[in-house]
Amino acid sequence: MNKEEKAEEMSITLCIGMGVFIVLTAVIALSLATLPGIEPAFKNSESLWNTIYFFVLIICFTAFILIVLRFGGKRLVYLVMLAAVAVTIYYVMAVLVPYDHIPLVSTLALTLLLYKYPEWYVLDATGLIIGGGAAAIFGISLGVLPVLLLMIILAVYDAIAVYKTKHMVSLAESIVDLRIPVLFVLPRKRSFSLLRDEDREKGKSGMEEAFFMGLGDAIIPSLLVVSAFVKYASVAPALSTLMGTLAGYAVLSRIAGRGKPHAGLPFLNSGAIIGFAIWYLFAVVV
Repeated sequence: MNKEEKAEEMSITLCIGMGVFIVLTAVIALSLATLPGIEPAFKNSESLWNTIYFFVLIICFTAFILIVLRFGGKRLVYLVMLAAVAVTIYYVMAVLVPYDHIPLVSTLALTLLLYKYPEWYVLDATGLIIGGGAAAIFGISLGVLPVLLLMIILAVYDAIAVYKTKHMVSLAESIVDLRIPVLFVLPRKRSFSLLRDEDREKGKSGMEEAFFMGLGDAIIPSLLVVSAFVKYASVAPALSTLMGTLAGYAVLSRIAGRGKPHAGLPFLNSGAIIGFAIWYLFAVVV
């Protein structure tokens, strides 16, 4: 097997791996959504204002990170994001194991692990907890229509942020250096490590040594998976939505495999929406 064939095989393996992360995020979110201890973030799940609030929150948080990073406040961004991660972990643990001090102890242990040893597989494992938890919380908090509107808005925003302003690409590169679980990471080589600085000292970017996908690319489509499951009390719309997401991801992976950053949500959200629409057409309309 020559180098080109090996590279192609590795790309396929990495793409499948990221697809597994998308599926696991949705499965974890659905599992959490069925537990009695989970509480919605919004009282009126059908209000379209919730979509606006959610989008504004994303824009404001992104702007805050970019501004602080621009003025050299990388440490502040790290602490703020680590605190946000810890809060999400605690909420998920409180739903999973609501016994005495177990959620707090688990959260402190995971947060300390992230602080002391933020290797790529630690970030991936924690990212699944965070992603599944966030998708469950906001999936039960937003009705199907608000989620659909949010997905369309975020798909457009993601395309603009990656291809036009390119600030999302800069943000992703900065977050890789922070070693925070807001990206899924799969190494292109077995020797890859986020903890070693040799490659950075040689001028190499971590983005070149591994395959990265933002947690948002797994979380946002999973919102519709959870919301559809809750609204129609059936696994069928959730499964159809997830299959559509994977179809969109398959198209994305054909492009992303070329090595350049690409906006994921236009493909993933479109696939999820089409998957849901197909189920709705045959199960509700016909």
